[in-house]
Amino acid sequence: MKVAENGVLTAKLKKYNLLLLLAFFVIIASILSPRFLTFQNFFNLLQQSAIVGIVAVGMTFVILTGGIDLSVGSHVAFAGMISSIFSKNLGLGVFPSFVLAILCGAIFGSLTGFFITTFRIPAFITTLAMMTSLRGLALLVTNGKPIFGLSDAFRKLGAGFVFDVIPISGLVWIVITVLAFLLLKYLPFGRKFYAIGGNESAAYLSGIRTKYITTAAYTISGALSAFAGVMLASWLSTGQPNAGSAMELDAIASVVIGGTSLSGGVGGVLGTFGGVMLLTIISNILNLVGVPSYFQQIVKGIIILLALIGNNLLTQRKN
Repeated sequence: MKVAENGVLTAKLKKYNLLLLLAFFVIIASILSPRFLTFQNFFNLLQQSAIVGIVAVGMTFVILTGGIDLSVGSHVAFAGMISSIFSKNLGLGVFPSFVLAILCGAIFGSLTGFFITTFRIPAFITTLAMMTSLRGLALLVTNGKPIFGLSDAFRKLGAGFVFDVIPISGLVWIVITVLAFLLLKYLPFGRKFYAIGGNESAAYLSGIRTKYITTAAYTISGALSAFAGVMLASWLSTGQPNAGSAMELDAIASVVIGGTSLSGGVGGVLGTFGGVMLLTIISNILNLVGVPSYFQQIVKGIIILLALIGNNLLTQRKN
């Protein structure tokens, strides 16, 4: 009887550990700053999280298939530069500039998936090569110089607000997360990502076009990373060739903390949403207590490691 009760408790901890961690850090932040639990601060956190959050949604699709995408930060930089060039230098409208930049991200993402599935090159190596190439392209298109002076219309997506309070970028992130959740949970197409991550050979034998679905995962990741890059350029009102540096690490950490297994087949975007918010709150706390930025990376790394160790221990006990 006692063993059964322990098993139930372990299962509950495994299911709700992210919520418990969020609650723990929210309480700490509230103690450190009475203004933390205000609507204004929540919307600030939402805006700060939106860029990484959108990238992390795409990363979730890739990791669900058992892959990894190290090129997302370079996608962010390249899309921001391309959209800025299209809008300012070539005189295209804001919407066409955004669409073309996102389309570039989807094309490069599909190329990544093509090389992985056709030539059986490990995802780590393929996306590392794409990361280097895209970062070089982002620097090449303007000789490494930022693009300033973007229009007010360009800034609305990343820096605009609804009712002068709710950030548009945060709302877009929520909408993308909800759509991705519905796709993964209720549509046959979405369930195939889980099938491939669970057992690619079995998925293939059951009739799933594994190469197509895997390529689709990287295409989605590339498109969403490019969308995040457009949004970041809009928020900063600048096309920065060095934007998105190390963003792949935050995205991967958010996905894994959110409960998606690096082995694939387990997890989802709602957990990723919580993982992104958790890392943002931790950064917020470290800023409140005046921890220098270079120490923040160390502290965040330790917290991420402890969270993953806790997840693994709970999984082992459950099994």
